[in-house]
Amino acid sequence: MDVTATEARLHETRVYPPSPLFPDANVTAEAYARAAADPTAFWEEAARRLEWSAPWHTAHEWEPPIDGRVPAARWFVGGRLNVAVNCLDRHVAAGRGDRVALHFEGEPGDRESVTYAELLLRVSRAANALTALGIGAGDRVVIYLPVLVETVVVTLACARIGAVHSLVFGGFSAEAVRFRLEDTGAKLLVTSDGQFRRGAATEVKSTADRAAAGLDTLEHVLVLRRTGQDVPWTEGRDVWWHEVVDTASPVHDAEAFDAEHPLFVIYTSGTTGKPKGLVHTSGGYLTHASWAHWAHFDAKPDDVHWCTADLAWVTAHTYEIYGPLSNGLTQVIYEGTPDAPHRERHLEIIERYGVTVYYTAPTLIRTFMTWFGADLPAGHDLSSLRLLGTVGEAINPEAWVWFRRTFGRDELPVIDTWWQSETGAAMIAALPGVTALKPGSASVPLPGIDVAVVDEHGDEVAAGQSGTLVVRRPWPGMARTVWGNPQRYRDAYWSAYAGRGEHGGYYVAGDGATRDADGYIWILGRLDDVVNVSGHRLSTIEIESALVAHDTVGEAGSAGVPDAVTGQAVVAYVTPSGRAEVEPAALREQVARAIGPVAKPRHIVVVPDLPKTRSGKIMRRLLAELWEAEHDRRAGRVPRPLGDTTSLQNPWAVDDIADVLSAAELRTS
Repeated sequence: MDVTATEARLHETRVYPPSPLFPDANVTAEAYARAAADPTAFWEEAARRLEWSAPWHTAHEWEPPIDGRVPAARWFVGGRLNVAVNCLDRHVAAGRGDRVALHFEGEPGDRESVTYAELLLRVSRAANALTALGIGAGDRVVIYLPVLVETVVVTLACARIGAVHSLVFGGFSAEAVRFRLEDTGAKLLVTSDGQFRRGAATEVKSTADRAAAGLDTLEHVLVLRRTGQDVPWTEGRDVWWHEVVDTASPVHDAEAFDAEHPLFVIYTSGTTGKPKGLVHTSGGYLTHASWAHWAHFDAKPDDVHWCTADLAWVTAHTYEIYGPLSNGLTQVIYEGTPDAPHRERHLEIIERYGVTVYYTAPTLIRTFMTWFGADLPAGHDLSSLRLLGTVGEAINPEAWVWFRRTFGRDELPVIDTWWQSETGAAMIAALPGVTALKPGSASVPLPGIDVAVVDEHGDEVAAGQSGTLVVRRPWPGMARTVWGNPQRYRDAYWSAYAGRGEHGGYYVAGDGATRDADGYIWILGRLDDVVNVSGHRLSTIEIESALVAHDTVGEAGSAGVPDAVTGQAVVAYVTPSGRAEVEPAALREQVARAIGPVAKPRHIVVVPDLPKTRSGKIMRRLLAELWEAEHDRRAGRVPRPLGDTTSLQNPWAVDDIADVLSAAELRTS
């Protein structure tokens, strides 16, 4: 991969020294050397932060992807633990049962605070109810709920009894839910009568029914009453939560499970091809999730942590369920959208609960920039915040600086985290009080993680050159396989560099990156998010970052579209910041100055919103497909159907863009 003008991303000269606000940070600089000297021993030390009912006899076993074999990783072999016990029982036993585990804020304004002792009782009831419904260790449970206390309860109940959970975003279609039910062979679907979103109560049960229709493996649908709407009912299959969970015994003796026992299956977003069900196991995943949360967020017992992700996203698994709860701190969960009923809802929530750590997506930060402008609205006290975090996509420097200046009072560290559903927890992230910060850079790999940027042969590229981001050594939180398809696991993640390196293979992240002279990683986006203009390979993230730097642009998405002369041309979709009218010529010059004339977008389209997955990633493939569909229509051809859109958080954006393109002149200059 040789992306033109990669060096443009390295021209960011602002460097923020390690924050003096963290003199007693959980992890100090010496951890890097200790982890490098003996990575396995380092991860064993991290695992000992957890409670094990039986110790492991072998820390790590690894079968590399050589000679066509499917790789196999095992961590803490022989060890046994219960994930839910590590998140609840041990804190209650230690006398911390009165500490608030969850502050819940519903979109309509209903609120509830649940202590660790209360959460343990609720999870125990749910565990007994699931057992009574015939769910046992190894059975799969699909959870189709919004962000509610009960969503956390049933997730932990699955972990408690050894059932394998798979959470699904509450806004997904029946087809998306059905795919997950079929693929996992789930015995139970957990859903609700309805959900509140953007000020309205939306009925959900009928969608769940369409997903569940005719599936032989599915035995029950457990329904939570949330909105009170009348819903269709299938006698003998459907059961009410309040009738079977709320009436169950609050006492449950938890069994310990093998460290490699499957904990959950999480599906990739499906931006390309059929979603992959990634399998994460109990001991290795919880070790990585708990340690990473404790390390790069410097988790303290009195923290009030808020990860704004939907619970179905892997970020929420790690930083809204298992990480914070295993570390015994308080967190906020919010059911609704940031603009319901008004755009200052997040500011209110931070102030109400005294949030100390606020972890959100660059897309939301850029949205706030368009809503609020240079300064946040007056009247909100955000002084409780001590650390900010970002996740989802590479954050452009302008948004990073704005976030630090407004939410962070120009003094708080912004901890950008690079990781994936496949990795389990953060792989590249700064350590507060240790790492100097560069706006827009993912910073450096965490201790115990070996990340490199390599060329097509697997050799490290020189500083400032772009290449493929890989992980060269197995780590505890890594996904073990693709559910039901281990060969796809090898083909997707390991085949490109099978046999390379000390450990017999590199994990391929699918992202392009570059490493600067200081060793900092800069993420360039997905390897397939590259536009080839007259032989020049251009990173879409570079182009978008240049566009967003212009004060008339709130957000930008770019893609490559066919061009008879140059092979591909850049089409850029921009949402206005509202500060001034968007002028395409000015934006093209902005990109030319930041990257070079070859990167100037041929087409600039102003749209109200960009299609994004629940993880906050812009679905650039759809941007190209929508453009080509409109050109097919104008040429009298039948447009090809769009690819998978089931993972979108805002499917209406697709129709909005199609309408804009239909009315546009689509000029090329």
